[in-house]
Amino acid sequence: MEAILFDLDGTLLDRKSSVQVFLDKQYDRLYPWLKSMEKEAYISRFTELERNGYVWKDKVYQQLIEENEFSRCSSEMLLDDYIEHFQESCIPFEGLHTLLYALRSKGYKLALITNGREKMQMRSIQGLGIELFFDQILISAKEGCAKPDAEIFHRALNRLNVLPQNAVYVGDHIDNDIKAAKRAGLKTIWKKQPPIDDSHADAEIDQLSELIDLIESW
Repeated sequence: MEAILFDLDGTLLDRKSSVQVFLDKQYDRLYPWLKSMEKEAYISRFTELERNGYVWKDKVYQQLIEENEFSRCSSEMLLDDYIEHFQESCIPFEGLHTLLYALRSKGYKLALITNGREKMQMRSIQGLGIELFFDQILISAKEGCAKPDAEIFHRALNRLNVLPQNAVYVGDHIDNDIKAAKRAGLKTIWKKQPPIDDSHADAEIDQLSELIDLIESW
């Protein structure tokens, strides 16, 4: 095993907690324009509309504006606030930095593959303070291809100069991460997300701290 490749949202970034913290702060920050809607309702509706990050934020904010009479507030204003401030609310899963330090010290090549828009995803990566740990960072919008397309995995491996059978991909999404990486020829480790019980991955972990011993056992 020469290289460890990671997903970002739901694997390294505790996205659910981060979004909740951000929305709470955003509402307070922009309260004069959002006060026609209760904070709990604002957070709940945003969360519902964005479908765990699979709907672009500009679409989410446009829908919120259409549904509510926010005085002198535009979707562009809300989106700009997201881009500017989300990184301040990024919460890592426990043990993230310890894990990345350990993997680097053991000589593994590291890469990050994430779907999304370049500016938003890079700010999340920087918000976690992990950018410099990775030899390669591939963001779908910049690459012109996205998971579950095997091309983005092969592109990362080529840049690392590593064969698929000598790499493992760690992710939380069954289709975009586990099944897609397996089709690309990599070993897979599923960071478990209830209520799903079976991911068809080569291995499963509950916590990032379990990863090193698992990889070393291979």
